Amino acid sequence: MPFISGDVVVRQIDNSMWELREELVYQGRTDTFVLPIGFRTDFASVPRQLVWLLPRYGAYTKAAILHDHLWALVDDGFDPSDADGIFRRAMRELDVPFTRRWMMWAAVRAASFVRSRGASLQSVHPVELAQFLAIAIPSMFFVAIPFVAVTLWIWFFWWVEAAVYLWLRVVRFVTRSDKPVNRPRLLWRA
Repeated sequence: MPFISGDVVVRQIDNSMWELREELVYQGRTDTFVLPIGFRTDFASVPRQLVWLLPRYGAYTKAAILHDHLWALVDDGFDPSDADGIFRRAMRELDVPFTRRWMMWAAVRAASFVRSRGASLQSVHPVELAQFLAIAIPSMFFVAIPFVAVTLWIWFFWWVEAAVYLWLRVVRFVTRSDKPVNRPRLLWRA
């Protein structure tokens, strides 16, 4: 395995961020990447609507943390395409199944294009663009209907929570209770 260090040991910072408590080391073809103690990650950045298909952690957890680290280096000149390619390679080395690995790679490539506002599209090699399209287009058809359905249910559930919240506020006022009532939050992140 190219991950030289052992297990992922983290401490929860808040509802979506975690901090490494032990160093994580990945040996690439030519470079060694050391993710230091204290590095913060959200594991795999998966929209809430898609966690049924791609949970935020799994066999690819180390690769996702490595990808977060590599993306932190992009502002210092690290190539986003290389970061995404290393992510895909690390997932392969972690025995992540082919389809899941390539869908996740296409998702991070799309995020790269969005982050650079399309500027990185001009520098994309035609083979990489063909690979991206060959994976991204079928993947979008595969997840589009469930994505919309889950989004609608998240909104519906928020409205139910809001109605219950208002009812509890009225009950609290009428009974003069000091018991706090938590506000509903529209959660898009898992």
